[in-house]
Amino acid sequence: MSSRVQSFRPAATGAVTHGDGPVRGPDPEPPPPGGLLWNDIGDIRTLITLAPAFILQVAHPAVGAGVDDHSAFRTDPWGRGVRSMRSVLLWVYGGEQAVEEGRRLRALHRSITGADAHGRPYHALHARTYAWVHATGFPISRYAHPYLWGRPFTPAEERRLYAEWRQVGQILGIPERELPLTVEEFWPYYHRVLAELEMTRVARELLDPDAPLPVFDLGPRLLRVPVRALWPVLRPLFLRLRRFLSIGLLPPEARAVLGLPWTPRQERGLSLLCKVVSTVVPRLPSRLRYFPSAHAARVRHGLGRPRGNG
Repeated sequence: MSSRVQSFRPAATGAVTHGDGPVRGPDPEPPPPGGLLWNDIGDIRTLITLAPAFILQVAHPAVGAGVDDHSAFRTDPWGRGVRSMRSVLLWVYGGEQAVEEGRRLRALHRSITGADAHGRPYHALHARTYAWVHATGFPISRYAHPYLWGRPFTPAEERRLYAEWRQVGQILGIPERELPLTVEEFWPYYHRVLAELEMTRVARELLDPDAPLPVFDLGPRLLRVPVRALWPVLRPLFLRLRRFLSIGLLPPEARAVLGLPWTPRQERGLSLLCKVVSTVVPRLPSRLRYFPSAHAARVRHGLGRPRGNG
């Protein structure tokens, strides 16, 4: 991997980076209502894909170092998750707020710098690894879709999904040159970056079934009180489930690069669990199936039940 300055997660703006500084261009458009991202991102099943996506991100040495040095994932994992999900929903459903959220994220990460485990410097807004963090959402969505939505994307849907994901990348301020133009060009790029990945300290911690984990402290008191009382039992169950889903929903080529074992028995268990999810969730009312902001946006645009098993 290059010794040039690296980045660890996307922070965005309507600006794009050319050389050492941003050049202001016209504000990008968020993905269209009724598109594939509007169908999937606000669905509660997206929560299940966050863990494998985060593993794929932090396995990049610069990303892992940035998260290790600057993220609250150890001390405030639940709050961090809520903030991250809220941000993602704004990218897709936020309209004009999507661009503002991109600018906020970029400003937030402008001062984040450090060195990775090999002594190589990184910066949170360096374009190459900044692009990688966003790019990881596409292969994870593609691989998880048959499990959690009950069917794979068609080739046409896959091209459309990539185009929409790339469109979101523009909201995040990712330079055009950093994300391949077509899905066909994406896969060689993806495999090149996979070759740079390693089992970073953060990735190892996120896969550790015995890792320390603060008690879940979100939601109404009626929920938090029993969860706190049962946390000694719930914590190891949650950590084992997180490891299982993180590894199981990683594409096999990513598992191989990171040396993560996966057995036929585990695959059967994952398929069974996801079959239940893909059967139950589409039958929920929209207000339960979608996050509140996604449901509200869909109602505003007159969107009914998604197509097919979606």
